[in-house]
Amino acid sequence: MGERVFPFGGHSFSETDLVRGFVIFSLTICCILISALAFSRQIPYINYQLFFIPIVYAAYFYPKRGIYVAAISGVVYQGIGYFYSYPNPAAMLGVTAEALLFVITAIIIAYFIERIRSGEARYRTVFEHSQLGIILFNREGFAIRQTNEKFAAMLNYSTQEILASTFLDLFFIEREKERFLERIDKNRETADFETRFASAGGAACWVNLSWCMIDEHTVSCTAVNINARKLAEKLNNDNMMKYRQLTENSPTSILIVQNGIILYANPTFAEFSGYPPAEVIGRELVRFLDPRDLHVFSEFVQQWTIKKPLAAHAEFRFVNKDEGIRVAVLFTNPIVHANKPATMINLMDISEKLRLEEKIHQDNERRRGIIITVAHELRTPLQPILGYLNLLISDPEGFGIVDETKKILERCLLSVDRERQIINQMLELSVLESGKLHLSLSEFPLEALVQTVLDTSGYHSKAEVSVTMPEGIVIMADRDRLYNVVDSLLSNAINYSKPPRKIEISYRMDTDDGFHHIAFSDNGIGIPPESIGTIFEPFQLADAAKLSRKYDRIGLSLSIARKVVQMHGGDITVRSVVNTGSTFTIHLPKEVTVDA
Repeated sequence: MGERVFPFGGHSFSETDLVRGFVIFSLTICCILISALAFSRQIPYINYQLFFIPIVYAAYFYPKRGIYVAAISGVVYQGIGYFYSYPNPAAMLGVTAEALLFVITAIIIAYFIERIRSGEARYRTVFEHSQLGIILFNREGFAIRQTNEKFAAMLNYSTQEILASTFLDLFFIEREKERFLERIDKNRETADFETRFASAGGAACWVNLSWCMIDEHTVSCTAVNINARKLAEKLNNDNMMKYRQLTENSPTSILIVQNGIILYANPTFAEFSGYPPAEVIGRELVRFLDPRDLHVFSEFVQQWTIKKPLAAHAEFRFVNKDEGIRVAVLFTNPIVHANKPATMINLMDISEKLRLEEKIHQDNERRRGIIITVAHELRTPLQPILGYLNLLISDPEGFGIVDETKKILERCLLSVDRERQIINQMLELSVLESGKLHLSLSEFPLEALVQTVLDTSGYHSKAEVSVTMPEGIVIMADRDRLYNVVDSLLSNAINYSKPPRKIEISYRMDTDDGFHHIAFSDNGIGIPPESIGTIFEPFQLADAAKLSRKYDRIGLSLSIARKVVQMHGGDITVRSVVNTGSTFTIHLPKEVTVDA
C-alpha cells in the first residue's frame, strides 16, 4: 500500500515529505534560537556551525530546496548577527562570510547528490533499453513489480499487460510451472533454466531464465529468447543450410564446432568478434579466446563428448579484431553434423552487463564516500556544541541563565545529541557496508555478556527482564560488536513494549544446525506482516511516520546489528504478532572464521 498524498496549493506532498519538512523546520528553528542566545550571551563557537545540520539534511533529500533552506538560514543568521554585532564591521563581515558558507555548502552537496541521482537515472535507462528481457517479481504471490520493453516484446505483450498478470501466468504449460516452483524453492539463484512462455498469440516461446533474490521478497529475473536455438537443436541432424536459415537472425551468437574447428558462425558472432564470417569459418575457436582463459576452457571442452544436452555453462573472455576484450557466457549442446559428432555453442554477450555492474559499484562507493566525509565533518563541530550546552545547563546560575532559557537549552541538547547519534550510526553503517571492518574474535561466556549489557544500561530498572540460558555457554565472536548487537535488541524490545514491560532472553542450540540461537522476546506493539521485510533496511521503521517521533528512533540500529551478525556468518530473524509482541533471534555459528 503506497503512501498517502496530501494536495496543498497546487502541489502534492507525501507523508515522508511532510515528516522531513517538519524535521528541517524544527532543526532550523532550534538553530536560530541557539544562535540568537549565543550572540546575546557572546558565547563563541556555537553560532553558525549548528545551521549545517538542517542544511545538509535538506540538501541531501531535496537538493534544490536545500539551497533555499541554506539561503533563508543565511539571511536569518545574518540578521541576528548584524543585530548583535553592529557597529563592529569586522564582526559583521564575519557574519556575512558565515552566511555565504551556508549557501556554498548546500550547493556543493546538491551538486554531488544530483550527480549520484543522475547515475541512477542512467542505470534506469540501461534497464529499460537492455537487449535482455528483465523482470522483477515478488517471491510470495509472484506479482510482477517491474519489466522492460524487451521482455514484453519477446512475448508480443505491452508492459501494462505484463504488469497486470503474475509471473506464473506466463508459463505455457502447467508441468513447466511446477518445475519452476520446485527450482525456485530450492535455489535463491539459478541460471540456464529453460522453459516456455505463452505469447500474446497463444504460441509457445522458449526462454532461458536466470534469477536471483535481490532481497527477501524480490526476485530479479533475466530472460533470453532461445526459440532459434531450440529450433536449431530440434533440427540438429539437418544440413548446414538449415542451421544457417534458423540462426542467421538469432540475437545470440551461434557456432557449430567440430574437433575445435568452427564450421559455422551466424552473423551475430561475426559482429561480436569483429571478424567477417569468411575469417571465422575454419579457424580454431581457441584463437578467439583470451590467453588467460585457455586453461579453464580446455577443461570445459572435455564435457562436449557427453551424449546428452549439458546444463553446465561458463563465462569466457574473447579478444575481438580490435584487440578489445568482450565477455560471453557459453552454452553447449552435442549435435550431429554431416554424420559426425559436433557441438553447437550459444554465446550470450554479457560485456555491457559487467560494465554496468562495475559502474553501479563505483557509484555506490562514491556515494558511501560522500556520506562518510559528511558524517566526519558534521561530527567534529558537534563535540564543542555538546560540551558548551552541558556546561551551561550544569551551572545555569553562574551563567545567568533563567529557568525558561535552561529548558530551551535542554531541548537543544537533546536535539544535538540525537544528531550526534545519527551521524555515528550513519558512519558505522557506511564502514560496515564498505567491507573494510574486520572482526576481532575471541571466546567468552554468553551469559556474562548479556548480564554486562543489562547492568551497564540499567535495563532491569526499565523492565522485568528474565534470562533463560544454560550455564557455561561459550561462544566465538567479536565481543565488542556482539555487545552492541545485544544492546540494540534489548533497547528496541524495551522501547516498543507496553507497561508492564516484560522482556525474556532465551537460548537454544540445535545439535544438527551448528548455530547458537539467542532470542529476545517482548510484549510490545508488534510489527505488521507487510513491514517485517523492511525493518532491517537503513532508515526503515515498521511505522516510520509515528514511531520515529514517539520512540525517538531513526531505523539504523537493526540494520547495523544484522550486518554485524552476518559478518560472523549468521543472521537475525524476527517473528511478531501485532499488539502481542515480537521475538528477535540472533543465529550465530558455533565456528567462526575470519578472512585473511
